[in-house]
Amino acid sequence: MKSLRRPPIVGRFLAEEVALASRNSGMPLEALRYDVTPVGLHYLLIHFDIPAVEAAQWTLPILGCVDHPTTFSLADLQALPQRTVRVTLECAGNGRAQLTPRNASMPWVEEGVSTAEWTGTPLAEVLKKAGLQQSVCEVVFTGADIGIDRGVEQTYARSLRVSDALHPDVLLVWAMNGQPLLPQHGAPMRLIVPGWYGMASVKWLSKIEAVTQPFQGMQQVVGYHFRAQPEDAGVPCTQIRVNALMVPPGIPDFFSRQRFLKPGLVNIQGRAWSGGGVPITRVEFAVNGQWRDAQLHRAEASPWAWRGWSCDWQASTGTHVLAVRATDANGHVQPDQPVWDIAGFGNNGMQTVTVQVNAATQQ
Repeated sequence: MKSLRRPPIVGRFLAEEVALASRNSGMPLEALRYDVTPVGLHYLLIHFDIPAVEAAQWTLPILGCVDHPTTFSLADLQALPQRTVRVTLECAGNGRAQLTPRNASMPWVEEGVSTAEWTGTPLAEVLKKAGLQQSVCEVVFTGADIGIDRGVEQTYARSLRVSDALHPDVLLVWAMNGQPLLPQHGAPMRLIVPGWYGMASVKWLSKIEAVTQPFQGMQQVVGYHFRAQPEDAGVPCTQIRVNALMVPPGIPDFFSRQRFLKPGLVNIQGRAWSGGGVPITRVEFAVNGQWRDAQLHRAEASPWAWRGWSCDWQASTGTHVLAVRATDANGHVQPDQPVWDIAGFGNNGMQTVTVQVNAATQQ
């Protein structure tokens, strides 16, 4: 499937990018202090419009190559066995604004990540009731949101291989942090695919379909692929790459976000995470290129949630560049610089924060 691709951009942000940044929202990095991100601070990426979906009238048909095509109401799904799973979600385009030239899209810097507790019915329970036929290769999830992307009118839809769809922690979700889903987070029902970039967790679910051929939707075969060149077939974005962020210390300048700090002992804190349920095994913190190991906090009970870390720093007067990088149990280490991608996907280059330390600063 071919589509119109926006040309890469060097320099100032376009008015369209500014409008996207106003419409969507990132998690303020100071919210890394929370084990679970408050609902109002959780990052948002909404491709089209938030659809008008009434929970009382909403239904979810299970279609395609199943033995028992079924339609569930919200109450039907809530009556099935349910689970609550803590999951870190990250947008595949997080960090895009740090690349140059960059793809003209949502200009994430580093704030497109959050962690929530999601409550819902395991997808496997629903698929078991429907009875997947032997010939099924993928399960397609379609949202109620509709729009135009790269010249193609579409409803937002993604698919999972059967083996991925049947994972016990893949959920059909109706609650977030113990509260009913808000409209912007996919109410009344969304998918949560732990360990994957956020594009897989389709919001405002309108149907699920079992298919015998790989799904050819725009967001599956054209969008969300790692590509070094526009003509590349690319590799699908799936599981999250290892990453870490720190809470920027001190106080900020309003416009530049430059950090200011008084001299003395400072406890630097942050979070680290990786995809596929792979644990974080090391976090390193650097001041002006001098690296040392940070202290890893107790691992979360959920393998899908970020892990806290901290490190003490004796801040001395002057300008300092702080950095952090993580390593996971598979030996993957964050690169020093972003890895080039034509669409700006999967940037897990290490975070740096410049801090001005002087005695006149009050914090």
